[in-house]
Amino acid sequence: MTRIAVIDIGKTNAKLALVEGETLAEIAVVTRPNRPLPGPPWPHTDLEGHWQFFLHHLAAFHAAHGIDAISVTTHGAAAVLLDGRGKVAVPMLDYEHPGPDQLGADYDALRPAFAQTGSARLPHGLNLGAQLHWLLRTYPDLATGLAQVVTYPQYWGWRLTGELATDVTSLGCHTDLWDPWQGQFSDLVERLGLAGRIAPARKANEVLGLLRPELAAATGLRPGTPVAVGIHDSNASLYPYVLGQGGAFSVVSTGTWVVAMAVGGAKAVLDPARDVLVNVNALGQPVPSARFMGGREYEIVRGGSDVAASDAGRAAALAAGAMILPAVEPDSGPFQRRAMQWSVPPGSAEARMAALSWYLAMMTDTCLGLIGARGPVFVEGPFARNPDYCAMLATLRPDGVRLARSATGTSAGAALLCMAGAGVPETDPVAPAPELESYAARWRGLVA
Repeated sequence: MTRIAVIDIGKTNAKLALVEGETLAEIAVVTRPNRPLPGPPWPHTDLEGHWQFFLHHLAAFHAAHGIDAISVTTHGAAAVLLDGRGKVAVPMLDYEHPGPDQLGADYDALRPAFAQTGSARLPHGLNLGAQLHWLLRTYPDLATGLAQVVTYPQYWGWRLTGELATDVTSLGCHTDLWDPWQGQFSDLVERLGLAGRIAPARKANEVLGLLRPELAAATGLRPGTPVAVGIHDSNASLYPYVLGQGGAFSVVSTGTWVVAMAVGGAKAVLDPARDVLVNVNALGQPVPSARFMGGREYEIVRGGSDVAASDAGRAAALAAGAMILPAVEPDSGPFQRRAMQWSVPPGSAEARMAALSWYLAMMTDTCLGLIGARGPVFVEGPFARNPDYCAMLATLRPDGVRLARSATGTSAGAALLCMAGAGVPETDPVAPAPELESYAARWRGLVA
C-alpha cells in the first residue's frame, strides 16, 4: 500500500492524515478539535461532526493524492453501544465525566482483580467497564435494546465497512474487560450481562473489511478499498518498534497522556495504585505500562502562555532549585491524590517553563522505573520536540533516549497496520545534560 489514510482521534484533537507507505511521512494532515458536546444526557463525543469531517477530507485527499487503504487509531477508554438496527443506542460517554463514580462501590464489587486483567482502578470512566456498568444501571431499558459494544477504533471501521469487531489493544487498555495473559474476555463481561454482545476481538493489523459501496461512490475512493481493524493510539506508537526493534526497549508515547511501555524489561511488581497497568500490543502480547496525564499537566502549568524556556531561565531555575512537586493532575499517574506545589517559586516565566519540562521528564522516568524498563527509550509525539524534556530524560536513562523524527507516531504506526512489514522508524539520539543530575536527585528525594 503506498498511501494510507489514517483516522487518528486523540483526546484533544481529531485528525485525518495521509501517510506515504515507504517513508511513513505525512503527505497531508487536517485536524478538528475533539471537544465533547455538553449534553443532554451527559458530555459526549461529537460522532456525527467527526464523521462528516472525515468523509469530506477523505474525498479531498483521494482527489489530490489517491488513497489505497484506510486505518484507524483512537484514544482508549471509549466504546460505542449499538442497537439492533446498527444505530448508536446512547451518546458515547466522555470518559472524564464523573457519572460512573456515583456507582463506584457497586462496580468495585463486580470488577475482577488486577491479577486477571492488569487494569488499575481508575476514576470517572477511565475503566471502560465502569462506563458500561453505569450506563446499564442508569438506563435499565438499554440492556434490552443493546445489540453490540464496539471499541472506538472499530466504531469507525463499522461505519466504513459494515463489519463489527473490537481489537485487542483497545480491550487491553485498562478496560477491566480483558485478560491479557489468556487473550480472552475477563469475568466482568459475564457479570455485566454482556456475554455475546461485545463484538468479536480481532488483531489490529487484520483487514476488517472493504469500504462500503455507497461511501466509495460518495468519496470517489476505489470500491473495495481495504480498512484495517484499527488500534489504540499508544499502541500505534509502539507497533513499529514491536515489528523492528530487537532486545529490551521502551516507548514513551506523548500527548494528552504520556504512556510508557516496556518490552523485554526487568521483572517488576506492578502497582496499580500508581497507575501501572498491562496494555496489550498489536500482536496480542501483554506489555507492562505506566502513565500520567502529561499533556494536560503541561497545559495547566503553562496557562496559555507562549513564553519559552531560555538559557537565563534554565540557569535561574537550577540555581534556585525551583521544581514542581507532583501532582498537577492528581486523579491519575504515579503520585495520585497529591497536590501540586513548587519547592521554590520560579522567578520568571522562562524559569517556570524550564522547570515544567524537567518535571514532565522526571515523571516519565518514574513511570519507566515502575515497569522495569531497560534498553533505549524511544520518545514519540509532541514532547519529542521539547529540548528541555528530552535532555532531562536522557540524563536519567543510562541506556539512552532516541527521538522519533516523524511528527506523530500514532499515524505512522496505524498506517503500518496496512503493510506487510517495516523497519524501526528513523530516530535521533539525545545528549544527556550532566548539570541536571543533582536537580533530579533532589526532586526524587522530595517526592519519595
